[in-house]
Amino acid sequence: MEPLRKQRVISKFHSKKSNKHKIFKKVKSKSVVEDKREIRKISVPAHRYTPLRENWLKIVSPIIEHLNLQIRFNLKSRNVEIRPESVSDETGNLQKAADFVKAFILGFDVEDAMALLRLENLFVESFEIKDVKMLKGDHLSRAIGRLAGKGGRTKFTIENVTKTRIVLADSKIHILGSFQNIQIAMRAICNLILGSPPSKVYGQLRNTANKLADRL
Repeated sequence: MEPLRKQRVISKFHSKKSNKHKIFKKVKSKSVVEDKREIRKISVPAHRYTPLRENWLKIVSPIIEHLNLQIRFNLKSRNVEIRPESVSDETGNLQKAADFVKAFILGFDVEDAMALLRLENLFVESFEIKDVKMLKGDHLSRAIGRLAGKGGRTKFTIENVTKTRIVLADSKIHILGSFQNIQIAMRAICNLILGSPPSKVYGQLRNTANKLADRL
């Protein structure tokens, strides 16, 4: 009979102990506060590390002071990360900042890319020479040379007439400007790629610019 009494006492002790443990509620994962702020990440290629480091203050200042955003360069992922200060902030400024940084990464000067922050109707259009005509080897090199011109004269002429900014990155071409001006610049660039002489392209550009001026 004594062993049975011991078992009953032990069972009562365990039941009381288990009831004490039930006082504490389990911690749910939902109670952990999550950061729901939207983040924009812009990948930085290796050849743009040095320009980014040299112009970092010029890039960061307008984003922090005027757009009230947070920005950092992630050394592990090699991305520029931008996020708002709070969840309630508008995403419009976030998109502007992302477009500004991306334009700089593509090769535009900081001063030119900054126009994306000040003006509403500016865009960046990118395409490759092979999208217009399949060229390889020396033919591709000559096409790039025609686009740049001697001392960059052809590129500067297209920029000044169409009021755009152009970056020639090997076989890739990036154009910054308004939608209408980008279309005019693209038409001139495509004609040069297809083999039109620069003098003919200049004439077409001037005629188009005069027509636009008359409309305004």
